Amino acid sequence: MTIFNAISLFTGAGGLDVGFKKAGFNVVWANELDEDACNTYSLNHDSTIVRGDLRDNIEKLSKFSNIDVVFGGPPCQGFSVAGKMDPNDERSKLIFSFMDVVEAVQPKAFVLENVKALAVLGRWEPVRNALFERAKSLGFDFVEIVVLNATEYGVPQKRERMFLIGIKGGNKIPAGMLGMSSYIQKYKKKAPPVKSILKKLGPVGSENNPATCKAKITIAKKPILRKSPYAGMLFNGAGRPLDPNGYSNTLPASMGGNRTPIIDEHHVFNGTKSWIEEYHKEIVSGKDPQNFEVPKHLRRITLNEAAEIQTFPEDYKFYGRQNSIYKQIGNAVPCELAYAVSSGLFDALGQLRAL
Repeated sequence: MTIFNAISLFTGAGGLDVGFKKAGFNVVWANELDEDACNTYSLNHDSTIVRGDLRDNIEKLSKFSNIDVVFGGPPCQGFSVAGKMDPNDERSKLIFSFMDVVEAVQPKAFVLENVKALAVLGRWEPVRNALFERAKSLGFDFVEIVVLNATEYGVPQKRERMFLIGIKGGNKIPAGMLGMSSYIQKYKKKAPPVKSILKKLGPVGSENNPATCKAKITIAKKPILRKSPYAGMLFNGAGRPLDPNGYSNTLPASMGGNRTPIIDEHHVFNGTKSWIEEYHKEIVSGKDPQNFEVPKHLRRITLNEAAEIQTFPEDYKFYGRQNSIYKQIGNAVPCELAYAVSSGLFDALGQLRAL
């Protein structure tokens, strides 16, 4: 059996690692700064994880040999349209720390995950060019940015992410000229609607879905209306309602309070009309929002539901307080999206090894 060894950086709770291991990679070393995330990782993986600043471990990493892949998702807040988009944000510089590890380890390939904005916005073109130039200087003759939507890879979440992929000798692969997309697309699969995820776990408070987030839901005095009741801002805080028959918006790392998404439990589990949809119709027609009161069957999604939407395995264990776990889940790369990317890379490396 073909074995490819990998190093995981900015590991978090291990979303990327779940996908890479499922695809057949052997993760020999991982690194993460957050203590709770490290403990979560240790609960679910046999790989060694070292807690601390990546930049303090580069010399240690240079002693590794026979590493096939370095992968990871450096913090994205500096590039995200939901953040400050500050190139001087200290976290923005960590993409180059990732490349420092690639230089020290000299793997056959690397995968750097980040937000879509880094791949498509003109303001980040100098950063993209610098990454490409650095990769080329390190001997990666095949370097490509692939932008993927998680809903096309089995994840019930409209989460778009970029993957910068570099391969040494990649242009020798038979399908190399077509790019990594040709390998990854083989693993496309339609995502289930959010409702199927929720129903699998059961109503809140049941054995597989204990109650978690208790942040109160209140009507926005001046709601921001959109055509869909699942867009705009109907309630106070940034937690929007989820369309049970569709896909979730990107789950944020700031979940745990009023940024946690909302569902209508009666609509999902009892098949009643959606209070959210009916309320939206009323205020669009001109009714005063202050004439309405949020019913008790509207609630925030639980930790278990958030983890399922991120496609973590059902038996995945998380460590830490509630807000910490929500943060770990929101920060993760969806496991099934990671599996598609890593499976495509596994196939490409397998062809390269066979040449």
